Parts: sequence; C-alpha cells; structure tokens
Amino acid sequence: MVILNFMRRSLTPLLFCACAALLCAPGSLLADLVWTPGEGWKVQGGVLAGFSSDEGRNALDIMNKARAAEEAGREREALKLYGTVTKKYPNSLYAPEAFYRTGLIREKRQQYYKAFDAFQQMVARYPNSEKFIQVIGEQYRIASQLAEGKRTRIWGIIPGFRNREKALEYYETIVQTAPFSDYAPLSLMNASRGYKKIGETEAAIDALDRMINTYPRNVLTPDAYLKIAETHTSLVDGPYYDQASTKLAITYYEDYMILFPGDPNMAAAEKGLDQMKTVLAKSKLTMADYYYKYRRNYKAAKVFYNEAITVYPDSKVAAEARTKLVDVDAKLEEQAARSLNQPPPKPVEPKKKKKMWLF
Repeated sequence: MVILNFMRRSLTPLLFCACAALLCAPGSLLADLVWTPGEGWKVQGGVLAGFSSDEGRNALDIMNKARAAEEAGREREALKLYGTVTKKYPNSLYAPEAFYRTGLIREKRQQYYKAFDAFQQMVARYPNSEKFIQVIGEQYRIASQLAEGKRTRIWGIIPGFRNREKALEYYETIVQTAPFSDYAPLSLMNASRGYKKIGETEAAIDALDRMINTYPRNVLTPDAYLKIAETHTSLVDGPYYDQASTKLAITYYEDYMILFPGDPNMAAAEKGLDQMKTVLAKSKLTMADYYYKYRRNYKAAKVFYNEAITVYPDSKVAAEARTKLVDVDAKLEEQAARSLNQPPPKPVEPKKKKKMWLF
C-alpha cells in the first residue's frame, strides 16, 4: 500500500499502471533502503530504485539528518527527526524505517514501553515490510527483558518499577500480530510461565492449551504437554477433594507419553502419571471406605473398590482395595442369606372407610 501510494503521486498514470502490475507479478523485487555513512539513505533494488518525488526527497533529507544525529550520539534529536518522518510522510518509503530506528533507539535507552510501541506501529502499519520478522524479534526481546525483571527508564534516565504483567501483555500482542512466526509459540510458553509466577494458574493453562492446539507439530509442543500436566498436578489437593484436576493431569500425561514416546522428559511424565493415578485411586478407596464403615452400603462400597482397582491396577492402592473387597463380598453374602431366611412380610389390610352420617 505504501509503495502504491508513493507511485501514484510520483508517476504518470500509464507508468503507474505498468509499475503496479510489475509489483503484483510473482518474483517482482521491491525497493530496499540502504544506509552508508558517505552517501546516506539510498533506495536500492526493486522497480522503484530510480523514482523519487518532492515528498520523497523531503523525507529522505530528514532521514539523513536523523541518522547522522543518531550516529553522532544525539539520540533526542534523532528521535524528533524520525518522528517528523512518521507524522508528515507516513506513506513514504522511509516511514517504516523511521519507526524501526525509533524503536531501536528507545530500546537502547531502555525505554522499553515506547520501544515496543514504535515497533508495533511499524508492523501494524507496514505488515509487508521486509523487516517484519526482525521487528517481532525485537519485541520478543523486550518482553523477555521485562519478564526477567528489568525496569523501563523514564526519559531514558530514571528507572521505573518492575512490571512483569506488561511482559505478559507484550507476549500476547506478539501472538496476535505474528501468529505464524517462530516467536508466537515461544511467546505462549513464556506467557504461561509468567502467568504461573504471578498466581494466575488458569491463564497459564489457557496459554499452554492454545500452544498445543495451534502449534501441534512445533518443537516446543512436547514441553507444553508436560507443563500443562504439571500445572494441573499443582492444583490437586489430595484424595479427599474434587478430582477434576487430577483427571486432566492424567489425560495430558498419557497424551504426552503416546504422542512423544522418545522425548527425553519421559521419566518425569511417568513419575507424574504415577502420582496422579495414585491420588485418583486413593480417592475411590476413600469413598469406598466411607460407604463401608459409615453407611453400611456394601453395594456402593464394592463399586468404588472396583473403580480404585480399575484406575491403577498394579498399585498398592489396588492391592488394598482387593483385600477389602473380600470383606465386602462376605457382608453382601450375609445380607443375601438373611433376606432368604426372613419370613415374607404380612400383607397390609386396607383401612375401612368410616361411614359419614348426614343430619
């Protein structure tokens, strides 16, 4: 869009149509900005290398002054000049580069918020820029620095407060802006870790879930399966409480072991699965004991003892459940015998209706 606007202002209608067709053709080469200290900014390559306009020349002049100020260490002056280009000449070939240089200077000055915003404006306004992935990488670096506890500097001098929540916001922005880049799954993994650190476990699970579903073949996906299983494990309070998290942890551990049998973290998954299956089996055993001891409901107790065995057949819990099933079966046989020896209940005679007298 920026290229076409530039061409529309600079070329005759016939020449504009010809160049536009060339740009849209497969394999066409777009212009590239190159900086050299002796010659300044130059447009090289592509069909636009030989074209210019008054607006383009004005923008070029400001860009050269801005880069000269940047090279001389006059960063404030450079920022002001780059800002002039982005505001006055947003459709020029130089505007994306001005945003990029602004972001780099802000990042160097540790003004992380302003640097990220400058980079974001570039990728949002000029998504076809050849520096798109490079800029996303800079944004990822900023988010990672904030997540590590680095502080943004006010006016490039005064340290601000640590803001790890801002890092999480930036990770999510990267995922939305560049979902097909290599930085998107990395951002989701780091976001999950960050959410977990600040106690937002549900958000951590959601980030890992999005990672698994959106990037099932990514190199980080096995780790995501293991992390989400471990996160659900951290929510388990023991056999006396609700087992929804236990069941989810078991599901993810088993999926991990089936999908990635050669992964080096298999031992950790096996240990986690053993722990969760043991907790779930103990939960069933606890319910069975309750019905056996306190409710004398031997049928219900037998159901739960069998479920404890089914959950983890080779465990110590299953062995205990099998032992207790012997007593339960004995109690059920006693109940059945007593019911056979008891006389049938006497039939209940219907009550006679009282006569009503009318006076």
